[in-house]
Amino acid sequence: MWRISVKKLCAFCLCACAFVFVIMTFQVIVQLGQFEHDAHGQQVTRATEIPVIVWWSPLTGELGRFGQCGRNRCFFTVNKSYHSHPQTKAFLFYGTDFSVESLPLPRHEQHHWALFHEESPKNNYKLFHEPLITVFNHTASFSRHAHLPLTTQHLEGISTLTAQTHLLPLAYKNHLRKTLAPVVYVQSDCDPPSDRDVYVRELMQHIQVDSYGQCLHNKDLPPHLRDSTAMDNQDFYQVLTQYKFILAFENAICDDYITEKLWRPLKLGVVPVYYGAPNVHIWLPDNRSAVVVNPNEPPKKLAQYLKRLDKNDWEYLKYLEWKHKREISNVNLVTELKERPWGVQDIGQDNFIDVFECMVCNRVWENIHRQEKKLPSKVWRAEESHFKCPSPKLFDFAVSSSSSLRQMWRASYEQSKREARALGRMLRRNRNFTVTQFWREVFTDREETDN
Repeated sequence: MWRISVKKLCAFCLCACAFVFVIMTFQVIVQLGQFEHDAHGQQVTRATEIPVIVWWSPLTGELGRFGQCGRNRCFFTVNKSYHSHPQTKAFLFYGTDFSVESLPLPRHEQHHWALFHEESPKNNYKLFHEPLITVFNHTASFSRHAHLPLTTQHLEGISTLTAQTHLLPLAYKNHLRKTLAPVVYVQSDCDPPSDRDVYVRELMQHIQVDSYGQCLHNKDLPPHLRDSTAMDNQDFYQVLTQYKFILAFENAICDDYITEKLWRPLKLGVVPVYYGAPNVHIWLPDNRSAVVVNPNEPPKKLAQYLKRLDKNDWEYLKYLEWKHKREISNVNLVTELKERPWGVQDIGQDNFIDVFECMVCNRVWENIHRQEKKLPSKVWRAEESHFKCPSPKLFDFAVSSSSSLRQMWRASYEQSKREARALGRMLRRNRNFTVTQFWREVFTDREETDN
């Protein structure tokens, strides 16, 4: 009886899935019908006026949608069969999913390529080299030089940064120092390209650090906070706010690559000890709002400085003065937060994916209007600065157990240079190719480089 019930349940689920699929397909057909015909069922010129923009990486998952971008309208879809559609004007790629196994080739003259990549460079290193990045027309990335900069993507706004919701009195933190370390570290992505765990391991030899994550773990979180999804839990915030310093170490070192690791302690009223973007000073709320790590100095020196701040309330509070006054002195940061065309967790603003889509849509329309006026098309081109990160560097501290992953990053970066050169050449030939042909090109490039 039970088996029959399970079979019936499975059959019901299959039917339900099929029904949902049919409904979605019907909706797309209806939209496409609207795309091709007017209300009277007659072919109209509107179909020849609305550009099709294809998400080649299925980031949105939308089979078909009309998007309104100011006065312009585009049809967005993840349906790759639109590759040969005469109205297809642009292809959108998500950096982490960008793969040589599937590319919209041949690329026609009217085809714009746009790259969206807000994540760590370690997700796809080959995009960070001139031969490949320059095949794209439009970019959205963490770099302030991108066509759509996303540097502050993890920061909701000025009010969130200056809020004192989680700020604890220093006297209470000093009292907690009887049982807690002055410094906290929470990371579970171990041995990334920044080599942060090696630095922190050495730092721990000179100052007490409570490490709650899987990396260098020495202290347990409450059970309900041990999952990575709990990083924005209010109870997790309460754990962090008890500390004087948070080690805010990025997983990669690139200008403008700044994540929640920096913004979280600033929002909570804890002094971040930051290692990451070399140009972080142009983004900090105040000149003295974070202890910025100098990678060329030994961790022992940093430990000595943190100990001095831990013992001197007056010196320590200088790093929180901006927070207590609710004042951001960095004009660049204030301007960026006020003028960026997208919002974070703000229903009153578009999100940055919608803004990225509309940036491409509006640029496509700009060229359509130029062609109507018999003017040459405008050409946009990504530059190396839009996705630029240096080769990973390892700290030269004595490491008792060096993981294979740690040793991999530099070799991976060097390999990505060859892949970028090979792929750049193949894309410019503008012919379909197999993965085997790609790797043959990479191998040839390596032989030429070695010689």
